[in-house]
Amino acid sequence: MNTELKLSSEKHPESCPALVLNADFRPLSYYPLSLWSWQDAIKAVFLDRVNIVSSYNKSVHSPSFEIKLPSVVSLKNYVKPPQWPAFTRFNLFLRDRFNCQYCGEASDLTFDHLLPRSKGGLTTWDNVVTACSKCNLKKSNHLYHEANMKPLQWPYKPNVHELHKNGRLFPPNYLHDSWMDYLYWDSELEA
Repeated sequence: MNTELKLSSEKHPESCPALVLNADFRPLSYYPLSLWSWQDAIKAVFLDRVNIVSSYNKSVHSPSFEIKLPSVVSLKNYVKPPQWPAFTRFNLFLRDRFNCQYCGEASDLTFDHLLPRSKGGLTTWDNVVTACSKCNLKKSNHLYHEANMKPLQWPYKPNVHELHKNGRLFPPNYLHDSWMDYLYWDSELEA
């Protein structure tokens, strides 16, 4: 079989990512949303690692084969998600909902140590908060109470579920209709 696949319409294949669900039909991650390129999704189909749950109306083909582009795939084997996220700048911002924890600003973000490193503070979940550059410069290497800058939320180590919950507040710019039933089905319903 010729493995060179071509898109059978005018639509560019890069605009057809596949939402990747775990075997329990929950997204592997919400933020960033677990998406695969159309090539990775089709490769996983051929390697029998996923089930196609939903497809786009667009197809790719080789001289002897044609397949609709998957829009949602589910893993055949369950991948146990980690309970605790890695301590990264992105995950810190996500924990703090991309807001400065001193003034609430959402732009020009960096991070600040409540107990400054110059005074023995560590770069850990329990000592670091998201801060805008202006507040970070204002607080400098002072303790938060010396600078009269109490954080809006005290730093803590979040679990993966908390980050997923926060990630739902920041959906990507593009959400295909076929994804909607899988993105928010485990959200708490309103009374």
